[in-house]
Amino acid sequence: MQQSDDVLIELSNPLNESALTFPVLECIHILGFAFSIGTIAMVDFRLLDVWMVRQTPSQVARDMAPWTIFGLAMMLLSGPMLFLSDPDMYYLNHSFQMKMVLLLLGLVFNYTIHRKAALNDASGARAKVVAAVSLVLWAGVIFGGIFIAFV
Repeated sequence: MQQSDDVLIELSNPLNESALTFPVLECIHILGFAFSIGTIAMVDFRLLDVWMVRQTPSQVARDMAPWTIFGLAMMLLSGPMLFLSDPDMYYLNHSFQMKMVLLLLGLVFNYTIHRKAALNDASGARAKVVAAVSLVLWAGVIFGGIFIAFV
């Protein structure tokens, strides 16, 4: 009976019906990360005064905002679908748990402190600390995702 239940569960999950579904969805998820984290990093590098120094941080933040939202939407729509492919494995995985905590912290930080610093054209030590914290949070999200397969 157990074997037939496993087959039924596997067949009932659309991600398990095709060998390509999961990898394609994972690529969409990674592309979402590239858009969202990449555009946030562009603002961070401007706050650090190492990139696009002819534009103000607020200009860079406004220019990148639609792309950041697009990437976050891709990531936040594809992520739960990937999770549903094997919820027990993800839920119990310490790397996944770390990724989720850092993702929440990164989102809250990005749309509060980071946004305020960028839109107010912060400079000096304050801007650099905000940018560094942002980069560390988002790098943690990326590494948390990478290490899901290894933990």
